[in-house]
Amino acid sequence: MSTAAAVARAIRTIPDFPKPGIQFKDITPVLASPTLTAEAVAALAAPFTEASATKVLGIEARGFILGPLLAQTLDAGFVPVRKENKLPHTTVQASYALEYGTGVIEMHADAITREDRVLIHDDVIATGGTAAAAADLVRSAGGTVVGYSFLLELGFLNGRAQLDDGLPFHSLVHVAE
Repeated sequence: MSTAAAVARAIRTIPDFPKPGIQFKDITPVLASPTLTAEAVAALAAPFTEASATKVLGIEARGFILGPLLAQTLDAGFVPVRKENKLPHTTVQASYALEYGTGVIEMHADAITREDRVLIHDDVIATGGTAAAAADLVRSAGGTVVGYSFLLELGFLNGRAQLDDGLPFHSLVHVAE
């Protein structure tokens, strides 16, 4: 069985979480297996080994889980992007839309430099708003976005369309509906 198939099989759907009508994709069964986690990280890194990323930006909260492992695999630093008022130092922020609301994300103002080549990672891409806001943060700091990495893509929400055309995009698992 391929890594993508094994990950897809391990992900479970939780109905009506966090709100009625949302079909939440729970990746914790993937994380429960050290072998599957390692295989997933290797598969997420593979398309970006030649991208020369200097940083992997991981989006709160589940982007914090695989993001540092992905950064380590790519020999890059890790930058956490968090929800508003969660980081202790001077921050920059961007707004985003979710399939079930809106929000604000922040990163430390000094986390990205003009020399940085940044891979944006999150566990799931749904509407694409969070990843697009993360790209705005990278660019506002002078960094260059080199691609997008996701464990799971909810293709029916067309989040990919919110991101930069032409930049590498990789999702390990794609859910069409």
